[in-house]
Amino acid sequence: MGRTVGVIGLGAWQLGADWGEVSESDAHATLQAAVDAGVTFIDTADVYGDGRSEQIVGSFVKDKPQLTVATKMGRRMAQEVGNYTLDNFRAWTDRSRANLGVDTLDLVQLHCPPTPVFSSDQVYDALDTLIQEKRIRAYGVSVEKVDEALAAIARPGTASVQIILNAFRLKPLERVLPAAAEAGVGIIARVPLASGLLSGRYDEHTTFAADDHRSYNRHGEAFDVGETFSGVDFATGLEAVRRLRPLIPAGATMAQFALRWIVDQPGVTVVIPGARNPSQAAGNAAAAGLAPLPAETLQAITDVYDELIRPAVHDKW
Repeated sequence: MGRTVGVIGLGAWQLGADWGEVSESDAHATLQAAVDAGVTFIDTADVYGDGRSEQIVGSFVKDKPQLTVATKMGRRMAQEVGNYTLDNFRAWTDRSRANLGVDTLDLVQLHCPPTPVFSSDQVYDALDTLIQEKRIRAYGVSVEKVDEALAAIARPGTASVQIILNAFRLKPLERVLPAAAEAGVGIIARVPLASGLLSGRYDEHTTFAADDHRSYNRHGEAFDVGETFSGVDFATGLEAVRRLRPLIPAGATMAQFALRWIVDQPGVTVVIPGARNPSQAAGNAAAAGLAPLPAETLQAITDVYDELIRPAVHDKW
């Protein structure tokens, strides 16, 4: 992509939809707090609020050339391989360019398309054409599965891979991060707090709004279940958080501890926690200033994963 970004970015899904209502003024305040705290990378998608997130981000960044905005495309249409065509790519990116108010998009990512898309020569040829036409500066992919990431990394034009990576999702450490580092492909770590589980703010009595995916997608009713709590059963996740809590460094929050773990993984380019208010955005960004976690803490996190999480999630994605 040719740009340097801060290691903690901001995911803007919350500012569009599916996490309960966030007003436009609150969204702008959240974005401002993130930038004030050093964030330079914002990730959105055309499907978040059907364009609302892109429009909010676009209105915020119009006078801020120092910021890099990544968006995603492909999920406003039926998830069929035949829909991933140059004509559709042009239409989708034209819409995102209008929403974001830019001539050229910094980074466009295929938004978790059907697995065969990642191996299609025609798809990558079309993405290369978008660069030639100056609709986009760079392209990447957002994936659900490790094998999808590896297929994209093998393509010379791929600038980045966005993948779920957190203390409850360790599988990308085995092959994806090393392959990306060798190929010079950026890694964007998404769902870093396991939909808030790793913030440590929830317990057995926590409830979520009806329009929050943590209510309506717990079993994959609307999209891949791995996007909600990283595919971890809620009660199991709470128990794992209780085991991890004693490992938190003095003065840090659970969320900062979880983000610091990701930052410490070799090959991670940027991690994109979401935020619904300014304090969350500022607190997340502060994780970049924590000292690297000691080896014994990293091992303890792995031990909790191996005991509680691995049996249920490791082989699914």
